[in-house]
Amino acid sequence: MSAVPSSCHRCEASPLDAHALFATFAGLCGSLVAIGLARFAYTPLIPSLIEAHWFTSPQTVTLGAANFAGYLIGAMVGRPFAAWLSNRSALRLLMAVVTIAFFTCAWPVSVSWFFFWRLLSGISGGAIMVLVATSILPHIPAPRRGFASGMIFLGMGLGVAASGTLIPQLLHMGLRDTWLGLGALSFSLTALSWFGWPATNPPAPQVAPLHGADRSRLALRVLYAQYAANALGLVPVIVLLVDYVARGLGRGAAVGASYWVLYGLAAIAGPMICGNLGDRIGFGPAWRAALASQAIAVVVLAKTGNPFVFGVATVVIGVFTPGIVPLVLGRIHELVRDNHLEERAAWSRATTAFALFQALGGYGYSHLFSRFHDDYALVFLCGAAALTLAFLADVIMQARRTERHER
Repeated sequence: MSAVPSSCHRCEASPLDAHALFATFAGLCGSLVAIGLARFAYTPLIPSLIEAHWFTSPQTVTLGAANFAGYLIGAMVGRPFAAWLSNRSALRLLMAVVTIAFFTCAWPVSVSWFFFWRLLSGISGGAIMVLVATSILPHIPAPRRGFASGMIFLGMGLGVAASGTLIPQLLHMGLRDTWLGLGALSFSLTALSWFGWPATNPPAPQVAPLHGADRSRLALRVLYAQYAANALGLVPVIVLLVDYVARGLGRGAAVGASYWVLYGLAAIAGPMICGNLGDRIGFGPAWRAALASQAIAVVVLAKTGNPFVFGVATVVIGVFTPGIVPLVLGRIHELVRDNHLEERAAWSRATTAFALFQALGGYGYSHLFSRFHDDYALVFLCGAAALTLAFLADVIMQARRTERHER
């Protein structure tokens, strides 16, 4: 199926009604709680967890990995869980679980206690990630789905920004109060979104098999592989950016933190920029541009010492860290039209592939980093290579589509 936007996408978009806007806001709250806070808020808490003697350094790493492992599990169980309950009930329950996990983490009863709640928080986050957009977008007019998906995943960007700005402020009140504050924020967002989720699941599609379904399935498999490769490309930046600036470039922790704030501010704008770009030029071309831009930016991070150029590259990666989510979701919709059940299944597979390779990349890059004596450039270039391969795969697929059309 061609990646060219349909006439529906070319027409002037109509404004969303109140129900669609409320549902979109609920989706934003969901991504902010499940990913923005549950995942990204943990990173700036690590030094305080160690300094307060809650846990040792190795234990904090293990507890951080618990959320990633849970996210992978959640991506796999999200669909059957929603089928057992309903989209609305499942999302409400999952957000409540994340909220409870924040409150329980305020008391470090034991490592196993903390691990359990971090794992459960990750499971809920992964399931929400699978369900949140596919529960809302079928209720959104097609020309506005890029905008709506951008708004939904804006929560991820807000979480990245909060990890560098809000969390340090909360820590002035103490570690326990920080966890309680995160719980209170999560509770508020859960309450605000409670009645926003669509009350009914979209009707089961009654469509005949699409012509060229085999080609669409191949395109989806390539997209899963590309999304997994994108995870490998982003992990070095997410894990090493601050340390690279502080120690690798010798500019100190304060400067490193300032680049993380810059990265977070760019991440706020990322979903909206990418969602609207997909609406305007089609999600296929927008996805291809994202892969190329990220590959170039990661190479620049590895090779430049110029503060301005480094900052521009940081902004580019910050935009696409959450911005690729609406792009991939939109691309899936282009390949699986008018079948929200298959779209959800495809999105679940894509999310699982991303989660798996994100976890593998984290462990793999850690080994590589240690094995080659803290060689930051090598790790960043490996990430750039993964992004380049994903881009080349898209170029090859586009060339094959063009060749078929010319016959």
